[in-house]
Amino acid sequence: MFKNLFGKKDETDKNSEIKSPMNGSYVPLEEIPDPVFAEKMMGEGFGIEPTDGVVVAPVSGVIMQVFPTNHAIGIKTDNGIEVLIHIGLETVAMEGKGFEGFVSEGDRVEAGDKLVTFDIDLVKEEANSTISPVIITNSDELESFNIESVTEAVKGETVIVNATIK
Repeated sequence: MFKNLFGKKDETDKNSEIKSPMNGSYVPLEEIPDPVFAEKMMGEGFGIEPTDGVVVAPVSGVIMQVFPTNHAIGIKTDNGIEVLIHIGLETVAMEGKGFEGFVSEGDRVEAGDKLVTFDIDLVKEEANSTISPVIITNSDELESFNIESVTEAVKGETVIVNATIK
């Protein structure tokens, strides 16, 4: 009788949908023009070639890291999946110019919440590429990682990946 009352707590769902953090075109990870991302040195993921300068949370969770330049943000989902959004390639060299952050470390966000805005024309001018990697930095802890068949993505709506943590 009391087993249900005092038994195991409900387990957190091990499945996560990772949505596009930006409006734009899907880019397979292997086609990102940076070997650190393309060769999966940081983990599994995908890229988005953005059409505008708004970045939203691709998952619900807690902001674990906001780079001082606002060019990259890390989020940890409730089930432990760690997602890094890196806006453009070699954008750290821009030293934050053209980027505005809307969240801080420790903030709770829901998928679709605005994280950062950036001047896409400035990134096109000053960075190596606007292609923005979305990486699961703890990919080694995943049981499954499945990329959906997507070409164009809507920020906060289009599911790009279904992942299950072990």
